[in-house]
Amino acid sequence: MPQSQGDITGLLAAWRGGDDTALNRLMPVVYQELRTIARRYLRAERTGHTLQSTALVNEAYLELALLDQVDLQNRAHFFGLASQIIRNILVTHARKHRAGKRGGDQILLSLDHAAERPGACNVDMVLLDDALVTLAKLDPRQARIVELKFFGGLGIEEAADVLGISPATVKRDWTMARNWIFREMQRGGTQP
Repeated sequence: MPQSQGDITGLLAAWRGGDDTALNRLMPVVYQELRTIARRYLRAERTGHTLQSTALVNEAYLELALLDQVDLQNRAHFFGLASQIIRNILVTHARKHRAGKRGGDQILLSLDHAAERPGACNVDMVLLDDALVTLAKLDPRQARIVELKFFGGLGIEEAADVLGISPATVKRDWTMARNWIFREMQRGGTQP
């Protein structure tokens, strides 16, 4: 049975209030959506890639469970935090494989979903992360919007809710950020 946003918000409030069992009750509610996000990223993976969507979601759950203080107000905030965790897991995995294979075993993801750019290239997770780190120094909000949309799968309205800004601002920043990252990644060796 689909869970309402109120169910998620109530469980988040209980978790925030110190109820350690609330996360265990929350995960079945959000698990399928997290798997959908993970599958979207991993769909364009090379054959034989070792990280599966279930493993990615399970790793994200373990990291969430280790958090002591959680200040999540609603579903969008939860998926905002999950987007950070998923990004870290994917980038760590990509860096580990790159170190072992000197770039021959890197994670490739399709930027089509997030960049909404027809014919966009497959991108290297390490290059994407490097570009996001650089963007965060120039414009932290734009970097966070990319993270929320690309890694968290949030829409314009949800990202606006997480950041406490207008949807128009998210849309404008998203356009500028994705174009900047696309150019930055081209300079880093990713072919368009």
